[in-house]
Amino acid sequence: MEETDGSLRSMVQPPPPGSNWWRIPVAILTVSAVATVAILLSKQQRGAPDPATAVSWEAACPGDLSGDFKCFERHYQTVVNSQSVEAAFTDIKDAYERSPYAKGNCHQLVHVIGRAAGNLFGDVAQAYGRGDEFCWSGYYHGVMEAILAKIGYQNVKTQLNTICAGVGATERYSFAHYNCAHGLGHGVMLVSQHELFDALTTCDSLGDGWERESCYGGVFMENIMAEINPDHATKYLKTDDLLYPCTAVEPSYKQQCFLMQTSHALQVNGYDFGGVFALCDGVETEHRATCYQSLGRDASGNTVSDPERTRDLCMLGRDFDAQSNCITGAVKDFIAYFHSKEAGPKLCAVLEPGLRDPCLATAESFNVA
Repeated sequence: MEETDGSLRSMVQPPPPGSNWWRIPVAILTVSAVATVAILLSKQQRGAPDPATAVSWEAACPGDLSGDFKCFERHYQTVVNSQSVEAAFTDIKDAYERSPYAKGNCHQLVHVIGRAAGNLFGDVAQAYGRGDEFCWSGYYHGVMEAILAKIGYQNVKTQLNTICAGVGATERYSFAHYNCAHGLGHGVMLVSQHELFDALTTCDSLGDGWERESCYGGVFMENIMAEINPDHATKYLKTDDLLYPCTAVEPSYKQQCFLMQTSHALQVNGYDFGGVFALCDGVETEHRATCYQSLGRDASGNTVSDPERTRDLCMLGRDFDAQSNCITGAVKDFIAYFHSKEAGPKLCAVLEPGLRDPCLATAESFNVA
């Protein structure tokens, strides 16, 4: 199995109004645990840590604890509460570079930082203002989980349209607005005790169609995340029906479901991309391209965005439609992963001309700003 840099590789990109395509974390890959990094403890403010009180995650989670999620979780909660959100990000970025365990669980760990910030500030704007998109915006998803937990599930439907109203008014359909609306889906899943169908109908309370789609995506992403998150559990994934719950949800939810589901399928079938391409081949025509694009994102995540290896995985598709959509998903992930428009053409450069041109067109039009 490939060693990757994220328990869920992210394809975070808000959909343009009217579009169903957007990007969210995927490619769940298990990694071996090793530990070695640094953290900081001081007071809750922006700025550098006090070297006299700094504590490394290596010291906080040594030896057998170097692969213990609960230990890392407690550690980052402590850093946020006793020093700052910024200090927690300084540490997780260091951990990402030097600890395979932290690298493999980075998105989950920045969720932890976000939840701690949401609980500390109790306000979306304040918590988001201290945020960082590192590890595919998991921080913002965690903030929203904390905010919705404070509201309580019984009050969520009546308040759902107000939570992102501020960012929507000033930065409508921006990346920040997307992170808020998508984060609602994560939060709704959390407060509904991971009742996926209830969470989806709660997202339906949103009056804006773009926000609803983004919220659906957060629900399905949280469902996939539960497969590797020791804090969460889900009954809405199956080993004998790898496309469930996409096979069971209403048509209005299917697009966002198929945009996530290949990660679960790969996790179960041992990362047999050819086998999951075959699953996508049987998906309803209107969602088949999305399924292939989801595989492209997973191909990029599985290879840590290596151009040749990503191309080779996409070439397992049976025809041009499967291959080209896989490349579409992959090139978007290249750009999102490196946060660089220059990253996409590196994949396009290793393709045959028939695939290179649409790859370059996608790379040119795709924006993570």
